[in-house]
Amino acid sequence: MLPYLSRDRVALVAAVALPPVVCAVLVPFRASMSNTNAALVLVVAVVGVAALGHRLAGVLTALSAAVWFDFFLTHPYEQFTITKSADITTAVLLLVVGVVVSQLAARARELKVIAITDDDYLAQIHHTARLVETATDPHTVIDHVRGQLVGLLGLSGCRFEYGTLIGHPPSLREDGSISWGRRRWDVDHNGLPGEELELRVFHNGRFYGRYMLQAAPGAAPPLAARLVAVTLANQVGTALDTISHVRA
Repeated sequence: MLPYLSRDRVALVAAVALPPVVCAVLVPFRASMSNTNAALVLVVAVVGVAALGHRLAGVLTALSAAVWFDFFLTHPYEQFTITKSADITTAVLLLVVGVVVSQLAARARELKVIAITDDDYLAQIHHTARLVETATDPHTVIDHVRGQLVGLLGLSGCRFEYGTLIGHPPSLREDGSISWGRRRWDVDHNGLPGEELELRVFHNGRFYGRYMLQAAPGAAPPLAARLVAVTLANQVGTALDTISHVRA
């Protein structure tokens, strides 16, 4: 499977190149094929590009399809002119239907990505919960979660501090928001703060320590990822509390 960035680039190229190719293929049949059927073939091309890429690619394909439909398949041929009202209606409907269908196809792709991502989040929480149940050393859980946080939040660095609250760094809260002093930091708009960010570890009201998170440039994890990070930190608190009681 192509990476999303590469796949989107391919989709943009296809958005421009595919409709004229499809229309050129239909040219030998334009005398016997109705323009309505030709438009339906072009809609299939629009759906294919939108499913491969994103909304912009789908819209560009719909525009390109309408333009080349006019050029290749309507009288007068090989001119960007339409003389019949029925052909004008078909071209407009091709554009409208193509745009609508491309949006639906792109939305379906987004929902699939969200479902895959949610499954990954649940798997990470479950894996850590199992580790908490079996670990005999809290450092095992601490190190495991540190690696998870780096991947989840897009970090360049992450370390754990035991039982210290030095300074007033920005803080990742239980609700997934980030506070910095008295103000709330807009992660969706600004990304993660450039300074080290703390994620505190509690269990049953007792503070055990905190993860200090250093964001990579441009990191802007969604709310779901930040909530998973908080959940993982809480599991570390559970491990520290359970293992300390066992050793006592």
